[in-house]
Amino acid sequence: MNDADRFEAPDDGEDRRDKGDKGDAVGGSDGGSDGGSIGNRRPGDHVEPAPPRIPMPRASVEDGGRPLPALEGLGHLTPPAVSPPAPLVLEHHVLKAMLGAWALAACSSAETAAVEEHLGDCGTCADEALRLREAVGLLHRPESLDLDPGLRTRVLESCLDRRPPRIPVPRWATPYDAETARLDALLQDIGDAEWHAPVRLRWFEGDGATSRRTTVAGVIAHLLTVDGLVAVALGLDDPLGEVDAKTPTPAARTEAYWRASHFPPTRGVRAPWRGQSHDLVRTVSFTGGGPGGLAVPYGDFELPLHDAMLDRAFECWVHAEDIAEAVDYPYEPPAPRHLNRMIDLAARMLPAVLAGRRQEGLAPPARGRHLVPAGGPGRSLRLEIEGLGGGEWLIPLDSPAAVGSADHEVAHVALDGVEFCRLAAGHVSPEEAAAGQLGDREAIRDLLFAAASLSRM
Repeated sequence: MNDADRFEAPDDGEDRRDKGDKGDAVGGSDGGSDGGSIGNRRPGDHVEPAPPRIPMPRASVEDGGRPLPALEGLGHLTPPAVSPPAPLVLEHHVLKAMLGAWALAACSSAETAAVEEHLGDCGTCADEALRLREAVGLLHRPESLDLDPGLRTRVLESCLDRRPPRIPVPRWATPYDAETARLDALLQDIGDAEWHAPVRLRWFEGDGATSRRTTVAGVIAHLLTVDGLVAVALGLDDPLGEVDAKTPTPAARTEAYWRASHFPPTRGVRAPWRGQSHDLVRTVSFTGGGPGGLAVPYGDFELPLHDAMLDRAFECWVHAEDIAEAVDYPYEPPAPRHLNRMIDLAARMLPAVLAGRRQEGLAPPARGRHLVPAGGPGRSLRLEIEGLGGGEWLIPLDSPAAVGSADHEVAHVALDGVEFCRLAAGHVSPEEAAAGQLGDREAIRDLLFAAASLSRM
């Protein structure tokens, strides 16, 4: 066989079958037998369109307008119904024994349902349940979670009545001891971040209010440096150390301490402040209260030691309220007898402050003023303090050396005790002080401005 015979051409039928197979492959298996074969297509033949390779989204039953299937036909898709738990069936004596727990809301839901169903049928148990509920209301009287500020004083008094202290704290130092302890308790409750909460120190200067911005830690540093004036007078260490203040005034000492700190004060200032307050109380206690008349210089004025300790107690309370306001913490006024001593100190300082304001031209000379000898009666204003620490004081208006006299009374002012202290601290302006006034309006105005001038940084 020659080479030409080896390669025989296929017949026409086989050739057509091969072409038909190729057409099927091109048209795809989805084309069907009618219009999918390209090899069998003739001109003019009708060809059905091939379905899309990606199916379109199915229409919802609601969109098609067809009726929804009946629920009975979906039984296999409906969750089985859960029958409610069977109610408890308890005997009468058991239900009666559960009335106390029911009144305290300590029963389970099933027990509560059983008891309440029984109360609708048993009048005796219903009356008993009513009495128990009323008793529970007495047990749960709403009260503040904060301790009574007088609790510490009452506990100490009870202890000291049974066993007097070997070394008692002088009476004029107890307000400072109490207020530093209350402030320290507040500081124990605040977190690290709250030591950097902003606080604005406020006081009255001249005829207007002024302020200084600092932090909670900065306030404690301020108390530390000003209490240091008393410490130095008693021979204790000065908290300023080698820091030199320009003048020995409270403001200058505070500013010097703040400037000397390489970093803003933190909660680390609490330990030296509390240690110094303990040292002050311990020192005046060991001296037996004898040096109460020792002079404590404040720069431009001085106070005897017993008044300086009252002054420090007053400022400790005022700044404790500033801190409590900054950290949103409730804080109560001092004990009434301590508050009374603080008010008494302010009332005794008013004549000198009033005279100083007149010398500086901040207050006009009083109309009808007359010179009186030292110790003699002069024109007076009656200061009536209501509420906590209340009392009455006759304030001489003509001279600090004069004596208040009811026979020479020209005006009468009534103020709440806490309101008067906030006025003296510079936290309330003289115009806004809620005061009942009677008599010489100019004398009343001078006294209110003098009370505000008692404040300082």
